[in-house]
Amino acid sequence: MLQYTGERVIPELMKPTNGLLLEHIARYYFSYPYAKGRMLDIACGVGYGTSMVTKANKKDLSEVIGVDIDESTIQYAKGKYYHPLISYQQGDAVDSDLPSKLGQFDTILSFETLEHIAAETQFLLNLYQMLKPGGTLVISTPFGRGRGKPTNEPFHVHQLTINEFKGLFHNYTDVSFFGQRGVLFQPLDTSHYFSLGIAVCRK
Repeated sequence: MLQYTGERVIPELMKPTNGLLLEHIARYYFSYPYAKGRMLDIACGVGYGTSMVTKANKKDLSEVIGVDIDESTIQYAKGKYYHPLISYQQGDAVDSDLPSKLGQFDTILSFETLEHIAAETQFLLNLYQMLKPGGTLVISTPFGRGRGKPTNEPFHVHQLTINEFKGLFHNYTDVSFFGQRGVLFQPLDTSHYFSLGIAVCRK
């Protein structure tokens, strides 16, 4: 049985009013309009969000793959959040062979992954290679002091600034940025405080 550590979200072990849970659920709701065709949820965790999006968009999705680095988490997802369109697989987001293993996708979701990864360049390259031309990447990360600087979160490598986050997606043909506060989203700008940012990137 998985245990809630304060970092990995396991809905059935958390109060429904838990702020972290509500924020995570809100991001998956945010992604609903973009979920089409063959979809990848990278660092899917226990699969609750993968399942949410799949059930809401089952008529628009042909196949969904949820990938997480932790095998026990993947086994939990298979048991708790089964759906006939979804396959859950163990995998490393910075594995350079991941694109050849998984192929290309119309939609990629990556929520709260970037801040955990030291090999940022390889991770972003994998995402770009796995996205079909015309496909959409929806990616989020919390903001902080910046690349290479310590954070108060023990599982985070660092937390990017707004400008650092905005500078990651020059290869895409169209990018829209949003800020999140609680369960609310609005266009991202530096005149307001946002704890987290989301980029919607069209290849």
